[in-house]
Amino acid sequence: MKIDELVGTAQDAINVRKVFGEPIEKDGLTVIPAARVAGGGGGGTGHDREGQQGEGGGFGLRAHPAGVYVIKEGTVKWQPAVDPNRIVLAGAAVVIAALVARAWAARGRNPGQP
Repeated sequence: MKIDELVGTAQDAINVRKVFGEPIEKDGLTVIPAARVAGGGGGGTGHDREGQQGEGGGFGLRAHPAGVYVIKEGTVKWQPAVDPNRIVLAGAAVVIAALVARAWAARGRNPGQP
């Protein structure tokens, strides 16, 4: 892929439709989904000792649901998305930290024990 094609693809990939989805309207309520979007890329050109020239690059995009804007009777409210994986991971981290702290405390009371 040529560098100019890569830049065009990146511009098409990162647009407002990746951050905000199509509004959904029903019974006087409008919901606009939103996401966290991050991207990055790089590229370059060069030539070898024989004078042959080449170019290349790459691009990556990552998106996660962030929440929705809810519009009702002229009032806009933000409703964040709940990520159950993040909640479970945070709970596991708290349990592990408590177990480690308990082990250290027990070891402090009995210095001769391994």
